[in-house]
Amino acid sequence: MDRLDNTIRPYAWGSTTALPRLLGTEPTGEPQAEMWMGAHPGAPSRTGRGTLVEVIDADPERELGPDSVAKFGPRLPFLLKLLAAGAPLSLQVHPDLTQAKEGYADEERRGVPVTAPHRNYKDANHKPELICALTEFDGLCGFRDPRRAAAFLDGLGVDSLKPYVDLLHAHPEEAALREVLTAILTADPEEMTRTVTETAAACDRLGGDYAPYADIAHHYPGDPGVLAAMLLNHVRLQPGEALFLGAGVPHAYLDGLGVEIMANSDNVLRCGLTPKHVDVPELLRIVRFEAGDPGVLRPEAGPDGEEVYETPIDEFRLSRYVLPAGGATHDLTLTTPQILLCTAGSVRTGEHELTPGASVFVPSGEKAEVSGAGTLFRATVVA
Repeated sequence: MDRLDNTIRPYAWGSTTALPRLLGTEPTGEPQAEMWMGAHPGAPSRTGRGTLVEVIDADPERELGPDSVAKFGPRLPFLLKLLAAGAPLSLQVHPDLTQAKEGYADEERRGVPVTAPHRNYKDANHKPELICALTEFDGLCGFRDPRRAAAFLDGLGVDSLKPYVDLLHAHPEEAALREVLTAILTADPEEMTRTVTETAAACDRLGGDYAPYADIAHHYPGDPGVLAAMLLNHVRLQPGEALFLGAGVPHAYLDGLGVEIMANSDNVLRCGLTPKHVDVPELLRIVRFEAGDPGVLRPEAGPDGEEVYETPIDEFRLSRYVLPAGGATHDLTLTTPQILLCTAGSVRTGEHELTPGASVFVPSGEKAEVSGAGTLFRATVVA
């Protein structure tokens, strides 16, 4: 197996302290948003044999196993991350696999450069995600029921929100959510800035359930995404709890440290809370206008102490081992590729002693026995 040397991405929304605290390093004063573990071409993990991209490309069947290669091709189909949000990320959705293939082919046909800021589809893959909290973790996930959303907006006592309240009451669920989001994203910019400013002041004054939205508005003053965010469920995960973000579900991470795993894709359509491009027509085509509970996941007990976060997709499978001091050795050998990540304590696997933030890549069929006292996350595929 290969110990991984991983890149930390300094996105502006990143916490300056959460990753250094986990890794036991000194903060630099700069944001440290994500640590990537995998074979994403943008920042592949490094090993003693070269980058993980180079290692896999040299012998895909040896590294990934024939079942994984047959199902997903000669590439690692997931990206594992430590994500440390110190400020809200953009409000966004991801396409399903068919939409991603169609959108990518269309932009290729039209000659839109992959690096163009207005390009929506960087690749032909979907991007389902799972975030598992290591600390308390705040996020937004999925639409509120339109009546609840209307009551929430009405409770602010802001006159310029009344048209959105009326829209939410006037139609069945899907039409109400579609029309109000369309109205928010296509409103006159000057009027929207005034509405968001008044809304932010009311959120700040009232606090309570409105407090997260006051904080969002503080980071993104005048952004229509502030109102769009108020249509969504606010979720506070406790350590060990998780959210699965499927295609078309609007979401945003607000604050906290977690382990994130996703299909290996860069396809994001943004709704707001960002200076980046927002393609309103394409966004409205991709969003699933369905209200519902965000569906907090808790791990399900499996054999040999494994705790599994069940999801409906095959590109990744995330599980956790909480190893007690003096406990048994666990055999984690699989015929699929694995990344093992320690997030607490000290865990030994093979010749590697893993402390928080340390990770290894385990090729298909490679012996992987773990012992020690700590928490270990295992990322693999369903092949």
